[in-house]
Parts: sequence; C-alpha cells; structure tokens
Amino acid sequence: MNFIKKIFGLERKKESEEEERGKFMPEPDYPIDELFVHNFRDNGGKFIYCENEDELQQAFNDVLGENHWEEKLAYYYCSETAKRFEAHNIRFTNQPQDAQFFITNCEYLIANTGAILISSKQIGDKRLEDIPYDFIVVAKTSELLETIGEGLQQMKSKYKNSIPSNITTLKTFENKNQSDFLSYGSTTKNLYLLLLEDL
Repeated sequence: MNFIKKIFGLERKKESEEEERGKFMPEPDYPIDELFVHNFRDNGGKFIYCENEDELQQAFNDVLGENHWEEKLAYYYCSETAKRFEAHNIRFTNQPQDAQFFITNCEYLIANTGAILISSKQIGDKRLEDIPYDFIVVAKTSELLETIGEGLQQMKSKYKNSIPSNITTLKTFENKNQSDFLSYGSTTKNLYLLLLEDL
C-alpha cells in the first residue's frame, strides 16, 4: 500500500510543479545537442551518434545493410565524402537520377528546428527534388548551432567572399499531412544522420 501511495504522491508532486510553471510559460532551455536530437527525431529523421571514425564506418555499414543498399549506386557531390566510404561495397555516381541514395556532409545542424543546413558545396546546383529520396548525411558535433541565423553568419565568416549559393535546409523527413501548411513545399527525404563526435 505504501508503494502505491509513493507513486501517487510523486505523480501529484509532478502535476503541481507543472501547474506552478503554467501551460503558457516557455519551455525550459535544453542543451543544444539534446534540442537538436529532439527536434530532428520529431521531424522524422533517423539519428546515429558515433564517438569515432570506426563507429562511423560501422554505422554506415549498418545503414547500408538495413536498407539493402549494398552494391547500389550512391550519388555524391563532394568527392571527400565519397572517398571516406569507398571501402564499403557500393558504387558511386555523379548522376543523381541513376542513384539509389545520396551521401553528403552538411554546413550546419540547426537545433531549434532540427534541420540540416546545406548549400551548393553539398548539392551543387541541384534542387532537392532532383536528388535521391534516400539521404545519408555525415556531420560533426562542432557543426551544431542553435538557429539558422547563426548558421548563415558562420557560413559568411567561413567562406568570406565566395559564399555558396543554393543554401537550403532539410527538415521534413517523413510524409506530412498535406493540409499542414508548415510543411507545404518542403521536399520529403528519408534521412539518416551519422553524427561524429569531434569536440
């Protein structure tokens, strides 16, 4: 009986704490990495955290196996990204219409929306609609930022006089209700994010 009282006692305490805070109060601040993961998953993205390069390679291999992408064509734009995974049993192409999936890095990860900021450095002059539905994005923890404004400022500093074009975000990773005006016009992608710890 005491066990049940403790459970109900704790529940009442939690409810009273919520009432005290009020339903119109802003959400408490979360660390930037937790905020990103929460929002990214809410958007329908698949997230794999990797502590080192070996774990990253294993996670990449697991994604290939899970989706039966071994020996399939992979589209890439950045040759460094393709070289990183050339030891795996996949073939690379620079023709997106021929590929099963797309491998890329990114500019930044945007925590407050769970979006991935990319530019012409990752996709060239291609529109998101022209790139395969299945994405594997490789990112680093140092690329986590809170807002898209910070991301654009960082890009301006990083690229100085040669700011890339075709800047966009990936933030819809599952089919949304057509009547949801917030996702209207967004290109849906099946996205895996392999996040490598580099801090």
